[in-house]
Formats: sequence, structure tokens, C-alpha cells
Amino acid sequence: MSQHSLIQPQKPRLGIALGGGAARGWAHIGVLKQLDKMGIRPDIVAGCSIGAIVGAAYAVNNLDKLEKWTLSLGKLEMMRYFELKARFNGFAHQQKLREFFNDHVCATQQSIDGLNTAFATVATDLHSGEEIWLREGKVIDAVWASIALPGLFPPLAYQDRWLVDGGLVNPVPVSLCRALGADRVIAVNVNSMQTAQREAAADVEPGLMETLTGTINITHNRITQCRLSDDPPDVLLCPQVSALSLLEFYKAATAIQHGEQCVLNNTAELAALTKTA
Repeated sequence: MSQHSLIQPQKPRLGIALGGGAARGWAHIGVLKQLDKMGIRPDIVAGCSIGAIVGAAYAVNNLDKLEKWTLSLGKLEMMRYFELKARFNGFAHQQKLREFFNDHVCATQQSIDGLNTAFATVATDLHSGEEIWLREGKVIDAVWASIALPGLFPPLAYQDRWLVDGGLVNPVPVSLCRALGADRVIAVNVNSMQTAQREAAADVEPGLMETLTGTINITHNRITQCRLSDDPPDVLLCPQVSALSLLEFYKAATAIQHGEQCVLNNTAELAALTKTA
């Protein structure tokens, strides 16, 4: 028997790209939980916006803690994280959000280099529009930069740049997964715009937040279509969460269930993907 025949083929590295979509992104929790039940655990996690939050919790083994918090979140409790009057840099209550990150996502001092799972997020340079990948430093900084949606969250000062929401350039970061070394990629798009029932709202003038979130949704969806067309994943999961408003964070149970169901609906494709050649 030759020496070469004794060498075992290297297992392909699996990456998962968790896309942006505000409250709809709680579906990522259901996706990751159901994948785990199938024995599928990604080696690489790339997140954008809400996907960065869930991805960070997953990478530090805090997904159960985050899920428990999301399921306990009521409508009134959610409002504690937003100011009634917009500040100059957004509606978000920064101190409460940072407490939430530390208590339910990852410790403030946790470094990306110290994770057992490869992790990175995508953000946008506010002035140049350049796509920025955060692959080192503190996890919390990488998350904060990726979720910094103008009007809601303040930008992050990072290496002489002002960074904002990664969804402005790469809402479902498949390319980042591949750059981190993924041979195969599962992408989760929670912002796909399925046909929804709009008849009841046709005569109701949308408010400020509904207009803002609707505009964001359209923008992210169009960018996502272009990016996924140029760099398609091996498996694309689209949980059916379009009926949820982007700010209905208190409806986590529904989003999580849709995430789980989406994986179940694609079991055969996922199982085939993870088989070693």
C-alpha cells in the first residue's frame, strides 16, 4: 500500500452566511438549532447586521442564552432599547444595547481570535461606501459595526473610519465565508420578499418607522439578489418570515419556528452538501 493511500481526504470546511433583516433575523436561531440536530455545525460563521448578533452568540456557544432572552422579550420590554425621541445618532439606547450584548451575546472583552469557530462580520465605510470585513479585534466591535443602521444605531469609529450597517453592501455575506476558507457555504436570507398580503393596509398611510424599515427592506433585498447572483451559495435557505415587521423583535418564537421549518424543508439538500467526497 502506497504512502499516499494512507492519507485521509480533508473534510471540506463548511461556512454559513447569516443575513441581515432586523427582527426577522431571529430565524437564524432556529436555523442553527435545527442544523445542530442534524449534526451539522459550521466551521465558519459570517454575519451581517442581525446575523452578526446571532452568529456571535453561536460562535461563543451562547445561542441558548440568546434564544431564552428573545423568547422573554415583550413589546414593552423591547421599547426600553429605543429612545422615544431620536438622538442625533439614532433611536437606539446605546447603554442598554451594550448591556444586552454583554449579558446575552458575548462578553465585552471577547476577542475574535479567541473563538473556536471562525467568525467575521461585514460593515460599510460611511464615507467611501467600501465593504469592510471585520475579522479581528473584539467581537462586540465587529457586531456593533455591522448593525449600525443609519437612523437607528450610531456608526462605529474603527481604524480612522466610520462604519455602518453591512447590509448596505453585502446583506448575506457569502463572499466573506469563502474568504475565511469555506469550501461549501449555506446562506440564510431572512429578507427575501415573498408575496405578502397588502390589501388591508392599502388605504393606511405608513408612519415614519414603517416607511424607514420598508425602504431598508427593499434596498437590502435588491442588493442581496445581485450579490447572490454573482456569488451563489451551495445551499440557500429562505425562512418564510416576510409577514414579520423588521421591528417586531418580540415575535421571536414565530421567527425561530420558521427558521427550524426552513431547515426541515431542505433536509435532503443539506445532508447531501455535508457529505464528505
